[in-house]
Amino acid sequence: MATTITITGAGGQIGYALLFRIAAGDMLGADEKVRLRLLEIPQGMAAAEGAALELQDGAFDLLEHVEVTDDPAVGFDGCNIALLVGARPRGPGMERGDLLAANAGIFGPQGEAISAHAASDVRVAVVGNPANTNALIAASHADGVPAERFTALTRLDENRARAQLALALDAPVSGIRRVAIWGNHSATQFPDISHATVDGRPIETALAERVGDVSAWQETTFIPRVAKRGAEIIEVRGSSSVASAASATIDHVRDWVHGTEWTSAGVVSFGEYGVPEGLVSSFPVRSVGGRWEIIEGLELDEWARARLDASVAELVDEREAVRALGMV
Repeated sequence: MATTITITGAGGQIGYALLFRIAAGDMLGADEKVRLRLLEIPQGMAAAEGAALELQDGAFDLLEHVEVTDDPAVGFDGCNIALLVGARPRGPGMERGDLLAANAGIFGPQGEAISAHAASDVRVAVVGNPANTNALIAASHADGVPAERFTALTRLDENRARAQLALALDAPVSGIRRVAIWGNHSATQFPDISHATVDGRPIETALAERVGDVSAWQETTFIPRVAKRGAEIIEVRGSSSVASAASATIDHVRDWVHGTEWTSAGVVSFGEYGVPEGLVSSFPVRSVGGRWEIIEGLELDEWARARLDASVAELVDEREAVRALGMV
């Protein structure tokens, strides 16, 4: 039986970058048939329909069916995996509260549609920013769907962090393990290397041989580079991250479904590490039996604790802003 995957904003650039890799089996594997639902707003239907034609022309063995719709009831009908990519971007003169309000009007109804129409085993990955709070909004409107089924993408931040470490060490990125992203997918996020390894060796030891003062390097180079990488790409490329965001989304879902010992994801907090219950915050996680589990018992020194607390404070502010709108 094929897995039904719904992609919102499917006519956009990230959606376009996702579709063909999903159809080729990169996300669920070479033996898993897929059915794609491309959900768009009316203005995006033509782009989504064009992508559907290309999917047909790709003649993917794993792709059973493609459907394009602007009706959430149709788009989420029976879906097993929902990738919520489409979101309102921040426009000129738009305050953060305006952005949250605009996205609440998108993700609230999507949560309702998922509750009413998706399969009982649905998994939701929110890609559209502000991803953590958009996931919170969607989950708050999805009566009957466990909150832990809603996640926010912070795998892109982890991938960026691992890549920067690999560059600093002149080492293959495949050898970089146990990097953690804490908090919000924003400039306040905390990429934590205190538990990371390179080829099984503590990464801070290896870094000291290359950069000298590891703490100073983190403060002045590593953390700002990871946190502001999206802005750097916009400045250089002239538009936002597309292929890397799609790739991280595929990584996130693949590990969720098939399992992994360590990665990062925005998941609902039940009070772990002092993060207020109910917030969607990034933690180091593992996937066991198709479910995310927060990795507990990690030590956070005073410096790391302060960084996590600052990012969590931002998440609390965002939650209060949408709560004032009656959206959570």
